[in-house]
Amino acid sequence: MAMVRQEIRFLLNDDEMHLGGVGAGDTLLDFLRIRQRLTGTKEGCAEGDCGACTVLVGRLTGGGLRYEPVNACIRLLASLDGCHVVTVEHLRGADGGLHPVQRAMVEHHGSQCGFCTPGIVMALYALWMETPRPSETEVEIALQGNLCRCTGYAPIVRAALAAADHGGPDGDILVTERERVTAALTGLRDGARVEVVRDGQRAILPADVNDFATAYAAEPEATVVAGATDVGLWVTKFLRDIGPAILIGHLDGLQQIEECEDALTIGAGVSYSQAEKVLLDTFPHLREYWHRIAGWQVRNMGTIGGNIANGSPIGDLPPVLIALGARLVLRHGAARRDLPLEAFFLDYGKQDCAPGEFVESVVVPRPQHGVLHGAWKISKRRDEDISSVAAGFAVTVAQGRITDARIAFGGMAGVPKRAKAAEAMLIGAPFEGESFVRAAQTLSQDFAPLSDWRASADYRMRVAQNLFQRFWAVHGDNGQAELQRVEA
Repeated sequence: MAMVRQEIRFLLNDDEMHLGGVGAGDTLLDFLRIRQRLTGTKEGCAEGDCGACTVLVGRLTGGGLRYEPVNACIRLLASLDGCHVVTVEHLRGADGGLHPVQRAMVEHHGSQCGFCTPGIVMALYALWMETPRPSETEVEIALQGNLCRCTGYAPIVRAALAAADHGGPDGDILVTERERVTAALTGLRDGARVEVVRDGQRAILPADVNDFATAYAAEPEATVVAGATDVGLWVTKFLRDIGPAILIGHLDGLQQIEECEDALTIGAGVSYSQAEKVLLDTFPHLREYWHRIAGWQVRNMGTIGGNIANGSPIGDLPPVLIALGARLVLRHGAARRDLPLEAFFLDYGKQDCAPGEFVESVVVPRPQHGVLHGAWKISKRRDEDISSVAAGFAVTVAQGRITDARIAFGGMAGVPKRAKAAEAMLIGAPFEGESFVRAAQTLSQDFAPLSDWRASADYRMRVAQNLFQRFWAVHGDNGQAELQRVEA
């Protein structure tokens, strides 16, 4: 086994922190507010929804030191080993006064009651660092994870668009101090496994992927935590004991994306944000869908493998990945096996995963000529909401007839599931609107959705059927140019 260290080490603003006595469920927000008295970071929802607790977390990656906004309320403290945490108290302008983002917020009256303001400032700070002169759409995407009940957002958007008028990132402390911070974080790396405990609640940070496989095989009852966007709510909302917990969000070996000629292999620890460019470049039909998944902070924390492994019937990714023909690589110790993604989901809360086995990667075939794609998410709120129904379509057309179809839905059953009867109805049928109408009418053969507070069973069925008409509206009579392109 790797060397074991019994403390986590990270930077908090300008200070180096060495902490033992950290429990598996301890959150960054509680540490900041209660132990450090950095009360600019607010607790609003305690579930990663409102953004009032937004901070930046910097981590060394293959591309250098990268900072991302995250939700401190569901970010587990132990996961910060080797990171740089930046709170709103750290912001300042080149003259020591207000930061350019803060100046713009004042100038454009972007704050009223002020409770949400520090979190909004931190999200806009991250945007300003990456894109000093953003478009209005880029501002709206950056603010998806921040709720404000006072302003109506218009003055906040104006502030974001004007922030660079008060100065650019070149003189910002996170730029001028980058070499020093990089050296400090490099010095904190020692290749050790980290094990910390408080009140019997143990957290384990494996040294690498092989060490993770060893640790999980030895303690298969442990809670595996990648981004904590789901597990964090177990802690804050259900007060659940998650120890022992194996935290894997720091493992570079699970954050690789391999681009082969026929497929993409995406490590299970790759976040939504990390996967965004390569997936959207490869599958352009996911572009609108992708920005309907959670908010920026959650996309920075949540992982591809985690969204699959938790087995939720309303997870955003499984339906679209099933439609694309994705496969999983599962690992137990040194042994690996692969299976189709749809075969992983057995029943509600039950997956084809043995004790101590974990999702190591997801393999997604590249799109083929003649295949038309669709991906849609239906939810009560457009941004940052859980799906009522999610759907992925992949329909192959040749010489005016449908030769293959893969259609999957989430929110329609206890697991993400293919619409086998509809697929069978489509295969061999002419590529015309009536074929999709007939296929939609078979959905009751495969699905008997439930009613809950997100949607009624009748609504879910009607929406799912209507998505067949949407697919035709996109690719049918009004989409012949697209059809000719993919058949070329």
